[in-house]
Amino acid sequence: MWNCIMWSERKNRMASSKEYLDFILEQLSELDDISYRAMMGEYIIYYGGKVVGGIYDDRFLVKPTKSAVAKMPDANLEFPYEGAKEMLLVDDVENKEFLRELLEAMYEELPAPKKKKQ
Repeated sequence: MWNCIMWSERKNRMASSKEYLDFILEQLSELDDISYRAMMGEYIIYYGGKVVGGIYDDRFLVKPTKSAVAKMPDANLEFPYEGAKEMLLVDDVENKEFLRELLEAMYEELPAPKKKKQ
């Protein structure tokens, strides 16, 4: 069982583990079109081609959209890395239904994917 508090309070920050990524992807498996991209030891999570958040230091963080804040009013705002904008820490990573509802609620508020330059 993954304990989000244990992961978020690590003293020596390092790259996220593939095991934690696999755990989160399994928890999101009820959603279609979930993908990820590795970036500098961390993982960006996409839903329907839109960035919803990522895994940073083995913490699942999402963008602080209005719907995400409404679904997690007591969530901690944390920095994924130095110099980044704050994101919401998802505490209830054990609850697949909650995660599905969270990402579905966030989807319309997220910006469309940027077109790739050719």
